[in-house]
Amino acid sequence: MLVKDIMTKNVITCTVTSPLREAVALLRKNHIGGLPVLDNGELAGIITESDVIAQLETSRVSDDLWLPSPLEIIEIPIREFINWEKTKHALTNIGDTPVKKAMTHRVVTATEEMDIEAAASLMLKEGIARLPVMRGKLLVGIVTRADIIQGVGKSYDQTCGSENA
Repeated sequence: MLVKDIMTKNVITCTVTSPLREAVALLRKNHIGGLPVLDNGELAGIITESDVIAQLETSRVSDDLWLPSPLEIIEIPIREFINWEKTKHALTNIGDTPVKKAMTHRVVTATEEMDIEAAASLMLKEGIARLPVMRGKLLVGIVTRADIIQGVGKSYDQTCGSENA
């Protein structure tokens, strides 16, 4: 079975200039974990849930924050407050970040004529859950782990069905 037999052909995408909040809304609305990112119609990257979560990281509070001994008891709440303020700031600004700054730039892709076994092997090797499917420079589909499982199951059903007939 080939990738073209199991891929999703109507790929939901965003652009490099889309705000991150728009990409997240597409992920949520469509119950998907990643989107190919286009720049002038060409694949430029992929934005995944992991990429979005990585944007929420805040920098550590400085280790040089120290209060005199009598006040040491309140040092921890002050540190926690400072961390919360940084986190709140990160959450507020994340939506305006262009997708280009958060996306994964190195995209592993598949071709339509690739065997699904080869696609599955590539996903495992690279530690990824989806492969944009390309025809030259043109994005023609996307294949996910779930698509591969369904394809394998379908081919198993067809094989078993012909044995039982």
